[in-house]
Amino acid sequence: MEDLFIAGLKDYGYTILFFWSIIEGEIGLVMAGIMVHIGSMQYFMSIFVAGLGGFAGDQMYFYIGRFNKRRIQFKLHNQRRQFALAYLLLKKYGWLIIFMQRYLYGLRTIIPMSIGITQYPAKKFALINLISAWVWATIFITPAYFYGAEILDLLAYAKQHWYFALPIIGTFFYGVHTYFKKMEQHFLNKRKSRLL
Repeated sequence: MEDLFIAGLKDYGYTILFFWSIIEGEIGLVMAGIMVHIGSMQYFMSIFVAGLGGFAGDQMYFYIGRFNKRRIQFKLHNQRRQFALAYLLLKKYGWLIIFMQRYLYGLRTIIPMSIGITQYPAKKFALINLISAWVWATIFITPAYFYGAEILDLLAYAKQHWYFALPIIGTFFYGVHTYFKKMEQHFLNKRKSRLL
């Protein structure tokens, strides 16, 4: 199965990378960096394609927000806190939040949608989003390219000793989740205190 997946990456690497970058991202970028390291993909082409995929995904969410405001507010009612937080971040940080949103766990799809709901200029969003997507692709592909051998060794070790790897990975993701939940609560508390 692994050999089939790696063969698929070698044959259709850029296509897989583009669509993976629309849907998720970082794992695909690291895989692309490793493929560049072993010589199956090109460095600049991988960054270009991954950036376009990340850009396309956020543009899609932006236009979902722009043309489906009422439906989003109805369908995503349970995520109204995240929408409120995204709006507060946009008000406070402006274009910088568009540039940084792909690093904000739990808000990556909410921020482009919430910006789409506002009157933020679509061309300005697209330009910032495109530059941000290429920077994001560079940040994740480059280390994987330079340290591809070490990453492959680490993955082989994790596969053999999964009972060590799983708790470490779980603890890491729990820590990230807790941090962003606290950040969300902090901003919402600040908003409440201003309203009182």
